Formats: sequence, C-alpha cells, structure tokens
Amino acid sequence: MMPSPFQFASLAAGLILAWLLFHLAIQLGFRAKRLPEQSDPGTLGLPFATVAIPGRARKPLFGWWLPAENSRRSVIILHGWGSNAEQMLPLALPLHGGGYNVLLFDARNHGRSPGATFSSLPRFAEDLDAAITWLQANQSDAAASITVIGHSVGAGAALFSASRRNDLAAVVSLSTFAHPRWVTARYLRQIRLPSPVIALVARYVEWVIGHRFETIAPVNTIKAIPCPVLLVHGDADRAVPITDAQMIAQSGAPGGLELLVIPGGDHDSSEHIPEYSPRLLAFLAAAEQQQSYCAKREPEAHGPGQPG
Repeated sequence: MMPSPFQFASLAAGLILAWLLFHLAIQLGFRAKRLPEQSDPGTLGLPFATVAIPGRARKPLFGWWLPAENSRRSVIILHGWGSNAEQMLPLALPLHGGGYNVLLFDARNHGRSPGATFSSLPRFAEDLDAAITWLQANQSDAAASITVIGHSVGAGAALFSASRRNDLAAVVSLSTFAHPRWVTARYLRQIRLPSPVIALVARYVEWVIGHRFETIAPVNTIKAIPCPVLLVHGDADRAVPITDAQMIAQSGAPGGLELLVIPGGDHDSSEHIPEYSPRLLAFLAAAEQQQSYCAKREPEAHGPGQPG
C-alpha cells in the first residue's frame, strides 16, 4: 500500500523539524556560558589600561593592556572556552614581573566582548589575530618581540594562528587538545551516540565553522610553526588527557618544541603557575635569543561557514 500524500507531508515535516532541532542543538553547543569579569588587574597591583580591540564586523573586543617599564617585549594571553581575561590574570603576574608587557582580552561571546552567532577555534584565532594587529598598530614600541599564550581552545587557536603568521617570537600552549574530531567523539560517546551519528555531527560542525578539522587540529598545525613552541599540560587533566599533548609533541615543530608536564596538574592548573613560571620565563628568554621567527606563509583559503 502506497503512503498517502498526507503521510508523505507528515514525514517531510518530521524530517525538517528533526533537522532544525539538530541545527539548533549544534548552534547552542557552540555558545559558551558568558562569564563577565568581576575585578581587574589593579586588584593585583598591576598597572593597566582598558582597551578596545577592533574585531570582526567592527565589533570591538574588550581587553586590558599591562605596560612594563621600558620593555619592547610583549605577551598576548588568550583564555579558553567559557572563560575570560580575568581568569588569566594569575599568569600575567609573573610575566609582567619578568619585564613583559601583557595584553589580555576576551574572545567573542566571552567576558565583556560582543556576542556572535557561535564560537569556534578558528574564531578564537581570528580574535587573536585582531589583538596582534592592535598591538602592532597601537603599541609599536612594545612589539619588537611578540609571544602568544593560549589556554585550551585558546591554545589551539594560538597554534593555528602561529602556523599562518611570520611575526611571532614564540607560542605557549596550555592544556590544548590534539584534534577537534577526537574531542567531539569523546564527548558524544559519553552521551552514548552511535558512531555514524558522531561522524555526521563532526562533518556538520566542519561546515558550520568553515574549516576541516584536519586543517585546524593542533597535532597538524604544530608542524607549520617554525618559531619555538612550549606545550604545558597537567598529567591529571581529565578534560584533555596528557596523551593529547604527547601526540602533539611527537608531531614536532620546525622551530623547536618543549613539553612541560605539570605533576598533578588539571585542565586549569592555575595553582601551579608559581612552580612552572621560572621554566616559562626561561623558555621565552631563549626564544628571544634564538630569534627564530615564523616563516612567511600565504593564508589558507577558508571553506564555507556561517557568518556573524
């Protein structure tokens, strides 16, 4: 017995509704819970100025500029998913104390920066690129040596950005993942989705963000970064296992790579900053002496994605 036109219409409507719900679920999954700042660098005794960094669609990103006296060296710090610039202040303390200017800022959809349709690693990287451009244009005396530091997704963005730039002295990655496909699969397996659905979700996410996972995966972008890279990862990280950092390290980086494992460190590991900050400062000093800047590379073409 052939289905009636009404049954066909009902099936079509059901499929459309299912697709819309699927699309909505993915979009909501790419919107981190916003955490506005509750304090500022002044509470830690740090000198600072609030700055507006021109971002995409002429929407300014919120940031703090922490100048160091007579310093031409700067570090840009990018937070992770659902975090903000304030959460990275404990890291700014030893860097500023070590004679570095520090720029902290909020990525889109985070802290006090404007909203957007979704967040993603490539969009974090776009915002980081905007921060670098702002520093070079507005604090040129402090831009002789620029290092970027990112945490988690922000670290993946820092590696992605550095793989396509020629003007960075060093990159520091804190607790990043090796491959977004693996992160997606780990999460979806926890909610017991079958493998075919996981593969479908992964391809759809690639379409939404406008990039193939292979292009933005830290385990791959690390291979195109000829400036020194420091990977910092806690061996007790339950969000991103230490094996991810080890896989990235095995890929190698043309400009040299160091892996610093924090015993007992979790995904945040902020309480361990005092113990690893001397190693961090030593790495930055060595990178400056090496003067191995990223080789010039043509930006890679971006695939189709969602605007906004």
